[in-house]
Amino acid sequence: MRPRLVGGAVATVSAVAYGVLALRHHARFEVRSWDLAIFEQAIAGYSRLAAPVVDVKGPGFNILGDHFSPVTALVAPVYRLFPGPRTLLLTQVVLVAWALYVVTALAVRRLGSPLGAVVGVLCATSFGVQSAIDAEFHEVAFAAPLLALAGAAWVERRYTAVAAWSVPLVLVKEDLGITVMVIGALLWWVGERRLGVLTAVAGLVGFVVAVFVVLPGVNDAGAYAYTGNLGGETGLLDTVLAEPGTKLGALVLTFAITGFAALWSRWVLVVVPTFLWRFAGDVPTYWGIEWHYSLVLMPVVFCAAVEAIDRAPRLRWLVPVGVGVSALLLVGSPLRELASPELYRDTPRAAAAREAIALLPPGASVETDIALLSHVVTDHQAYWTGTIGEVTPEYVLFDTRVGIGSPLEPTTWAENVHGGPWTTVYSDEGIVLAKRE
Repeated sequence: MRPRLVGGAVATVSAVAYGVLALRHHARFEVRSWDLAIFEQAIAGYSRLAAPVVDVKGPGFNILGDHFSPVTALVAPVYRLFPGPRTLLLTQVVLVAWALYVVTALAVRRLGSPLGAVVGVLCATSFGVQSAIDAEFHEVAFAAPLLALAGAAWVERRYTAVAAWSVPLVLVKEDLGITVMVIGALLWWVGERRLGVLTAVAGLVGFVVAVFVVLPGVNDAGAYAYTGNLGGETGLLDTVLAEPGTKLGALVLTFAITGFAALWSRWVLVVVPTFLWRFAGDVPTYWGIEWHYSLVLMPVVFCAAVEAIDRAPRLRWLVPVGVGVSALLLVGSPLRELASPELYRDTPRAAAAREAIALLPPGASVETDIALLSHVVTDHQAYWTGTIGEVTPEYVLFDTRVGIGSPLEPTTWAENVHGGPWTTVYSDEGIVLAKRE
């Protein structure tokens, strides 16, 4: 019972902390990205038993032509009952808390209460978890509990369960098919030949079907949209070698938060595919420890650390190293915001944005920027100004001070771009709403 209690405590406290953080960030209209709006439009489509059309990416754009993440359809029944971005934010919190419960309970079972609890807390406060919550909702949240469950089964040598929890990763995101292949290879390595081959084949089939059949088949361009990211214009080798300090830092910190104990476990090899595509991708946001890209690594390295310490107790002395590294990373981290009174205060800008959005009729078509996008998709036909194409919206809504892609004079801009006349309906704190007459 003790592992469950400790795991439950870590998961519950983490869920409350991260839930508050996610909801307050959204309520304060803090700018993250357009991803939350993208996922909400896709899940809204699933909730209506329709195609996951995401007009934010472009009018009529089917999200299955962008990334292969049908797993997000699991949120649809809850979204149907509670539509809105908060449903997605809290879903991610619950999925992360589930992963933390699994990792902590495993650590307590194998290492005992004090040390196991410390490992669980280190995972809960790790940069990968914090950055994912800070970056709002992404499909990889579903991978966190699956990798935690597969990792726990690996440590306890329940190899059939390892395969069972790993194979569904192919439905989370297309690149995770390669991760499943690596897990299959590990199973083969420890003597589970048939199971390992079957798991690897499942990963390969999932990857091939997603990247070479579904994604190009649905995408209007008839190709996988991210092939060009590998190497970019400079070439694969130059891209891999670009900004070595950033990449090496991300690599070292991923293992340092476990005191480098994870390196003494074969399970740590599961992180290799994720690092490979990130470092080979010509997108600087892939390379560091920000955003959501490290979330899938956290359950892996901490399960690996538990296995290493369990099999070689002398490695226990490495845990304080992980504590020290994690403590340093907490400086300026998202979790530190929970102690700031500013997090719980409204801002004039947020109040103005809410007033402007309240003037939009339900179902109205609106063109907006990234700062406001995730706040209008629930009840309106929302478009991002960068991908709206030839559509002429009924309203334009812009944050002229901090919005991304915002014109300084929205009403005049709308007349020039979409044809006039347009009338300013609301203007305050840089928030401008204009209506097409």
